[in-house]
Amino acid sequence: MDSITQALLGATVQASLLGRWQGRKALLYGAALGTLPDLDVVLDFGDAIANMTHHRGFSHSLFVLSLVAVVLTWLTRRLRPDPRYSSNRLLLTVWLVLITHVLLDSFTSYGTQLFWPLTTPPVAWSSVFIIDPLYSIPLLLAVLIGAFVGLQGRRQTLAIAALSVSTLYLATTLAGKQMAERRVETVLADQGIQAEQLFSTPTPFNSLLWRVIVIEGDDYHEALVSWFDRQPPQLVRIPRGTALASVLRESPQHARLSWFTGGVMRYDEIDGRLLVTDLRLGMTGFHPFRFPMAERNSEHWRLIPFVERLPAERGDLDRLKQIWRRIWEQQPPLPLAEWAAELNRR
Repeated sequence: MDSITQALLGATVQASLLGRWQGRKALLYGAALGTLPDLDVVLDFGDAIANMTHHRGFSHSLFVLSLVAVVLTWLTRRLRPDPRYSSNRLLLTVWLVLITHVLLDSFTSYGTQLFWPLTTPPVAWSSVFIIDPLYSIPLLLAVLIGAFVGLQGRRQTLAIAALSVSTLYLATTLAGKQMAERRVETVLADQGIQAEQLFSTPTPFNSLLWRVIVIEGDDYHEALVSWFDRQPPQLVRIPRGTALASVLRESPQHARLSWFTGGVMRYDEIDGRLLVTDLRLGMTGFHPFRFPMAERNSEHWRLIPFVERLPAERGDLDRLKQIWRRIWEQQPPLPLAEWAAELNRR
């Protein structure tokens, strides 16, 4: 999730548990602590794929953060003891601020390695976009009110209420995900399509319109599903370029990226370079993680040893308006095939 939302979440959690004693400082402490796991972005793990796949790794591990919570509680008690609340309450607060950060990240599509150092695949429940105002606004209101009027007495109950509303909203996004997948699965059964994999995620900045990706051999299908649709979703078949994947058999970066993304990728040859795109993130035709991984020299391919990430392409305001209209109106359909074809040209 975005850093602002994580800071708001940490501030609200700390305010709900320690605001009675720490006052406005609880907001500051919680906001700072709530962004701590994301400090791994300052580390350089090697090339672009290493940086992508190691982000949300050790610093987002439930095991590591539980240990960090114990250490921070011990240091706080040693350096700044406060007899007004117990060490157990402080430990619970620190632990929850850290753990709620990584759990919220797990609701996005990126992938969070909750069980590091175990090599289990990253957790990506993919039920919220990385920026979702409906989740953040209750937390923002609670933090602003707490900052202006204080947290003494019963005022901290506002923070608890904000957390309850935001958590309830997360539950509704899981319901939306199930709705979208069920509708697409019905169409797949009707058309006799054998899905190797199905991945669903919200479209930008909302949880009303869902993007569903269906992997089928050398192709993938994309469909958009809204809560307000009255007709079955339309599947758009798009080439995945899997024949090019054989070039990357010996690439450790490709192996790690496949593990991290669950194989939800496509391959394109553009100007003698083999580009690999993570299809999970962004929107059709606009994906923030694209990597040149091999170069063609005459008839032979050469792996690129140090992989860099291409500059992120973002959709324009007009496309966001089209996506917004699609939430409410199923017709005319969005030109997903045209948007996806743009990946062949850049």
